Amino acid sequence: MSSAPNVIEFPAARAGVDRVLDDERRRAASEERQRIARELHDVVAYSFATIKVHAGVALHLLDDGPPALVEALQAIDASSKEALAELREILGQLRSADAADSRSSVPGVDGLEGLAAMMTAAGVRTRLVVTGAPRSLPPAVDLTAFRVAQESLSNVLRHAGSTSAVVTLAYEPDCISVRVENEQGERRNVVPGGSGRGIGGMRERVAALGGRFEAAARPDGGFRVEGRLPLFVRR
Repeated sequence: MSSAPNVIEFPAARAGVDRVLDDERRRAASEERQRIARELHDVVAYSFATIKVHAGVALHLLDDGPPALVEALQAIDASSKEALAELREILGQLRSADAADSRSSVPGVDGLEGLAAMMTAAGVRTRLVVTGAPRSLPPAVDLTAFRVAQESLSNVLRHAGSTSAVVTLAYEPDCISVRVENEQGERRNVVPGGSGRGIGGMRERVAALGGRFEAAARPDGGFRVEGRLPLFVRR
């Protein structure tokens, strides 16, 4: 007789425990996001801001300096400004991960023209070619297409020694592809501090959406990177 109430009450008690554990997990995850956001702000955001300030000072002091040096400093100033703005957006998303519209300013293929202009200013003439009928893309596809182009062009700038690159964005019936190609150049050394995971990171991004990724040398000695992303993301 005395054991019956315990048997009946157990499911309710277990549900209460589960709710407490879920709340604790959500609290721990929120605290970790806040910690990461603080670290990114204190280290990375500060570094970008410092780079931008120093580039601005150098530009002021070298107002009549060699054109190539002035252009390089202008590219550093513009790139650091862009990176700082994007980092602040990411920090905002980390701090408000449950916000309904946390992806409002996430980059996408609409930003490829600006990315090409930035690369050109940095010394690699970059041309954007768009084929097919442009259409609205799923947010994850839109972001991944941009990131593939961004990382590929960053690799060209850092390592390839090329003076030009072509980004081709192709809208196809059931997918979108983004391809980055550059000619052979005088290969540069790897920039200190690089993670060395650029190709792997792009491959993982594309695979996560059920797409296909290729990165290979071209017959003329250049390099080609291409990601093909389905328009309907797998769940």
